[in-house]
Amino acid sequence: MSAPTKGSGLAWVGRSIRRVEDPALLTGRGRFTADLPAAHRVRFVRSSVAAGRIEKITAPENAVVLTAADLAAVKPITPALHKFGYVPVAQPILASGVVRFVGEPIAAVVAATEAEAEDIADDVSVEIGEIEPVVDARAALADGAPRIHSQAARNIIVEGKMETPDFAAAHGAAHRLVAIEVRSRRQNATPLEARAGHAVFDPISGRVTLTCATQMPHLMRTAIADLIGMPESDLRVIAPDVGGGFGQKMSLVPEYVVLVWLARKLKSSVAWTEDRRENLMASFHSRDQHIRLQGGFDSDAKFVALSAEVIANVGAYSCYPTTCAVEPLMAMAELPGPYDVRAYACVARGVLTNTCPMAPYRGVSRPAITMALERLMDAAAAQFGLEPVEIRRRNLIEKFPYTSATGLVFDEASYRQTLDMASGALDVPAFRKRQEQARSECRYLGIGFATFSERTGYGTPAFAARGMGVTPGWETVELTMDPSGYLELRIGASPHGQGLRTTLAQLVADELGVSPDVIKVVHGDTDRTPYGWGTFASRSLVIAGGASVLAARKVHTKLKKIASRLLEAAADDIVLENGAARVAGTDREIPIGDLARAAYHQFHLFTGDFDPGLSETATYDPPGTFSNACHAGIVEVDADTGRVTVERFVVAEDAGRLVNPMIVDGQILGGVAQGIGNALLEEIVYDDSGNMLTATLADFLPPTCREIPPIELLHLETLSDATITRAKGLGEGGTIGAPAAILNAINDALTPFSVTINEIPATPQRIRAALRQAGKQQA
Repeated sequence: MSAPTKGSGLAWVGRSIRRVEDPALLTGRGRFTADLPAAHRVRFVRSSVAAGRIEKITAPENAVVLTAADLAAVKPITPALHKFGYVPVAQPILASGVVRFVGEPIAAVVAATEAEAEDIADDVSVEIGEIEPVVDARAALADGAPRIHSQAARNIIVEGKMETPDFAAAHGAAHRLVAIEVRSRRQNATPLEARAGHAVFDPISGRVTLTCATQMPHLMRTAIADLIGMPESDLRVIAPDVGGGFGQKMSLVPEYVVLVWLARKLKSSVAWTEDRRENLMASFHSRDQHIRLQGGFDSDAKFVALSAEVIANVGAYSCYPTTCAVEPLMAMAELPGPYDVRAYACVARGVLTNTCPMAPYRGVSRPAITMALERLMDAAAAQFGLEPVEIRRRNLIEKFPYTSATGLVFDEASYRQTLDMASGALDVPAFRKRQEQARSECRYLGIGFATFSERTGYGTPAFAARGMGVTPGWETVELTMDPSGYLELRIGASPHGQGLRTTLAQLVADELGVSPDVIKVVHGDTDRTPYGWGTFASRSLVIAGGASVLAARKVHTKLKKIASRLLEAAADDIVLENGAARVAGTDREIPIGDLARAAYHQFHLFTGDFDPGLSETATYDPPGTFSNACHAGIVEVDADTGRVTVERFVVAEDAGRLVNPMIVDGQILGGVAQGIGNALLEEIVYDDSGNMLTATLADFLPPTCREIPPIELLHLETLSDATITRAKGLGEGGTIGAPAAILNAINDALTPFSVTINEIPATPQRIRAALRQAGKQQA
C-alpha cells in the first residue's frame, strides 16, 4: 500500500489498495449473464438489407418464431426530448412493416438449445422489397434524399443552434481566420463481453428476474415494464459482472424486452447471448461526425471567435434514455473546450440514416470535437509560425471560476500546468533537433499535443438543460452498520470494471474510522439497492461517492452520540479512528463494533437521541466539475507504407483528489488504449447500399499490445470545491485526448510533404492516398 495523499489527513483515501473486485474475476469465479442456465434459448433473425418493406416471413414447420404481430401489445421504444426541434421516432421491438438498417431484429426464434435456435433462424425466410437506402449523413441532408422516418424533414432529428451576441463583430475584426474540416469515422465499443440477457419467471410470485449486461439496471426495469404494460414491482433486474460497458450497455435494447415478454408468456426461463458479428453489426455504434470549424485570431494569435458546424450521423433510431441528441448537443455545448474564446456560433444536427443506431461511447462526442479543435490550434500555430505548445499556452483558460461562451461553469483547474508538464516530459526543443536529423535520414517523426477538459459528475441541472424526457443525475445510497460492526453500502450506480466498490469503501472508511474490508458495497440489483441511474459519463465516484460520504457522516454522528453516552464524554470530544471511538486526549476508547451492538441491543439507553439501529440514506445531486489533461505523443510515420508507430505517449492529468491512484492509472491507461485504436485502427465501414463490410474482428481492428506504447502518467491534484469528495471524474479522459494528440503528431511528421490528414482513423491506406494525391516522390 502507498502512503496517503500528501496533506490529506486521511487514512485510506489516496492509497493504492488492491481492488476488491479482482480476486473472483482473476480466479474464474466471476458471474456473467451468459453463464446462467435456461430452459429456452433465443436467436434473432435480423435484416440483411439496410432499407426495405417486409413482404413475407416464412418459418420452418413447428418452429417457435415470434414476429412483430405477436408483440402487437408491446409499445415501441420512443425516447423523448422537449427542446432543439427533436423529432420523436419510434423503434418497434421487432421490425414491423419496414426495416431501416442491416442487423435490425425482425423475428425471435425460441428453441431448447443455442445451436438449435441458430439452425432454425438460418431457415427462417424473410422476403424484403428493397428501397433506396441513405448511409452518409451529408447525403441524407440533400434535397430529395429518401426519408428514414416520414416525420423527419431532411432526415434531421435534432438541431441545436447558438450564437453569442458579439460573434459577428469579433469574427469580422479577426486578424486571421483559420478553417478546418475533420471527419470522425464510425466505431463500435467492442466490449470483451457482448450483450446478453437471461429472464426467468417465478411461478409463485409471478415475477420475472432479468439478468443482463447493463449499466443502468433501475432504468431498464422501468422502461421494460412500461413497454410491456406490467407492474414494475413484478420485474427485478440484476447486472452481474459485466465484461466492459463503455456506454454500449447503457441504452435499452429491444432484445431485452423480448426476453421478459417471453419469460412471462412461457412461464419459464429464456436466454440470449449476442455473438461478435451481431455486436459489430447491430449493437450501438458511435461518433460518426463531420465537423467544420473556423477560428478567428488576433495579431497575437489570441483566439477571439469560433464558428462550428457539426453533422452527427445518429443511425436509424434514437437511443433510450439519452436520445440520439447526446452527440450533437454535447458537441455544441462543449466545443470551445479549455480555451478562452468568448465569441461563438454553432449549428449541430443529428441526422438519420439507414445505419445502426448510435449511443454514447466512452467520451461520447468529445474525442471528435477535441480532435477538431486541436487540429485547428495546430493549423493556426503553423500560420502564425508558432510552436503548437505556445499557441495553446496563449489561449488556455487560467482564471477560475470561468463561465464559457455556452454558459458552462469551469471550476478550478490546471490547463497550462498540465500542458507544461507534458511538453516538458517530451522536451520539445530536443525533439525538434532529433526530428530534423531523422528527416535527413528519410525518417519522419512527429510530435502532437491535445489539451482538453472533461465535464464530469454532473447531476440533474445539466441533464435538465437538455430537455430530456428522462432526466438522470442524482444518486441515492443506503448505508447500514449491522450489530457486528460490519457495513453494507447499497448504491444505485452500477459498476462495470472501474473499481467503484473499492473506492467507495475507501471514502466511507475514512469517514467512520474503520478499514475498507469491513464495508461491503452492494450494487446492480433493483431488489437490493435504491433507485439510481447507473454508471456512465465519469460520474460514479463524484456522485455516488458524494452520497456515500453524506450517508457516512450521518452514521458518524450517530456513533459519536452512542460513544458519548457509553464513555460519559461530550460527543464533540469523541474521535473515530482505527476501528474505535476514543475520547480525544485520553486512552479511553470503545470498539466501533460495540457501539453498533449497543445501537441495536441496548437502544433503551439512547431513547430520544435517535431511532434504533444504524442505517442512513443520502442523496447527492451536484452541478458538475471539470477535470483536465494534456496528452502528448511522438510517432514515426513510414512514408512508404503509411504505417504509424507510436513511440512515446505522455498524459498529464488533473482529476482532483485521487482516491485510489492505482485505479486512476488503470482508467487512464485503458482509455488511452481505446483512444489510440480510435486514432489509427477502428472503423465501422458500410458500402453505398448499407451493407456492413466490417462485421468481424478480422476487419474491425481493435489495438493490441503491439500498437500501444508504454504510457507515462503525470498527476496534479487540484482539489475542487465543486464536489463533496474534492475528487473529479476521469473515466473518459484517456479516450478523449489520445486521438487528437496522435493525429497532430502524424501531421507534424508529414510536414515535409505538405500533406494534411484530418480524419480518424488515420489508416495506412489514408496516409498513402494523401501522399499519392500530393504527388510526392516518396509516394
